[in-house]
Amino acid sequence: MNPIYKTVGVVGAGAMGRGIAQIATQAGSRVKLFDMQADAVSKAIAAVGAQWEKMAEKQRISPEQVAQYKQALQPAAQLADLADCDLVIEAIVERLDIKKSFFAELEALVQPTAVLVTNTSSLSVTAIASALKRPEQFAGYHFFNPVPLMKVVEVIAGIKTKPSICQDLAHYATQMGHKAVQAQDTPGFIVNHAGRGYGTEALRIVSEGIADFATIDRILKDQVGFKLGPFELMDLTALDVSHPVMESIYQQYYEEPRYRPSVITAQRLAGGIVGKKVGEGFYKYIEGVAQVPPEPPVPVVSDMPPVWVSTRAVRRAELLQLLKDLGAKIETGASPSAQALSIVAPLGFDVTTVAIVERLDPARTIGIDFLIDDKITKRRVLATNPATRADMRDAAHALFARDGKPVSVIRDSGGFVTQRVVATIVNIACDICQQGVCTPQDLETAVTLGLGYPMGPLMMGDKFGPTEILEVLFNVQTVYGDPRYRPSPWLRRRGAIGLSLSHVES
Repeated sequence: MNPIYKTVGVVGAGAMGRGIAQIATQAGSRVKLFDMQADAVSKAIAAVGAQWEKMAEKQRISPEQVAQYKQALQPAAQLADLADCDLVIEAIVERLDIKKSFFAELEALVQPTAVLVTNTSSLSVTAIASALKRPEQFAGYHFFNPVPLMKVVEVIAGIKTKPSICQDLAHYATQMGHKAVQAQDTPGFIVNHAGRGYGTEALRIVSEGIADFATIDRILKDQVGFKLGPFELMDLTALDVSHPVMESIYQQYYEEPRYRPSVITAQRLAGGIVGKKVGEGFYKYIEGVAQVPPEPPVPVVSDMPPVWVSTRAVRRAELLQLLKDLGAKIETGASPSAQALSIVAPLGFDVTTVAIVERLDPARTIGIDFLIDDKITKRRVLATNPATRADMRDAAHALFARDGKPVSVIRDSGGFVTQRVVATIVNIACDICQQGVCTPQDLETAVTLGLGYPMGPLMMGDKFGPTEILEVLFNVQTVYGDPRYRPSPWLRRRGAIGLSLSHVES
């Protein structure tokens, strides 16, 4: 292999720096690893060597390659040893003052043609470069942990970065076996920016007392297909990592409501309840296994009331067919009888609002989330309102669980759980495109590879309907009066005329 950068310096011997050093060496570069702690460098090089040996045992690389790689990965005793590097990748503490000071010192040592990059996840690339004499030679190069497995890297241009530098860095990422995505220098770049909706909206749902952590995780995994629920994910990444990122992006965007953090994570971080690594987060862990509370049992209902379905229900024909398949006695009148269980299926509105607008008896009214086709979901979600009678709640739960599909019953919420979380994710992604942070294609690639979503957020919007997502946002904003839910112009315009969010003509 003929790498674009022959000699590469990596600064920081933690997990991130170790991973970057590994893949840069495998790309054919001679790599020098430096850290202020010399023993950290020797341990990191030993760990990378052990990883190569395991790869050889699995016949993924040859013994000859192991020997070649070990020879090419060298320790740097002092920063001056990086003077001959074509590229230096920094992966140290996330503090602007420390990074600026470090790069000012490094720039004085290396060749004028050397490219300097930061692996920062949330700091401004332009701000870090502001103290440099050659800011045109500086860029962001954001990898994700674990580096050898997370196959995406964000290439971020500062205001003064030469375009050719980013092109070369993208090429080098490909040589390292990664997919490069290009991003403008904005808070959170692509992945951390696009990821704001999932956790913060789930936290808002919990803060409103709508459902508990486990229920929300189950709903979003079963209805949408996320591999991890938001609280499982925050436990895995740990709040001492994720909460400061929430606060950083919120502050850098001058308190933009879409990125508002939660007091829940702030309190838990203050109390040291940060996640799996300490044995307790949103879940408790015994020997690394989350202790998830069991689902409530399906109620036993001997006398099932007749069912009436709102004429304004989304996917009404499908909902009526489902009820027929479940053996419900369906009323077809213009309004429900005094005995009927009234089913509403709104987009964005809460059950209370729908009951009032449609002049239904709130005590006998239940909502169902029908944004997504019931055939492709693994869970049904019902919502009560504050006046819903317990017998009506139990009847609805028992009825919709008749075919064995799990049912979650939550308290009243504009947009249930899935609608508001999905709409928030899609809306933030659309605004990233509106701001020109990256191309729609790079956004989809970055999120699917960097966050592991079942699909890109723009594709998610297309799958569930741009017009429907737009309606959810308008109505949720009406319910809560919060500018957090105002639709991005990108979504508002494209959704209003039925255009795809993800397929954009150049």
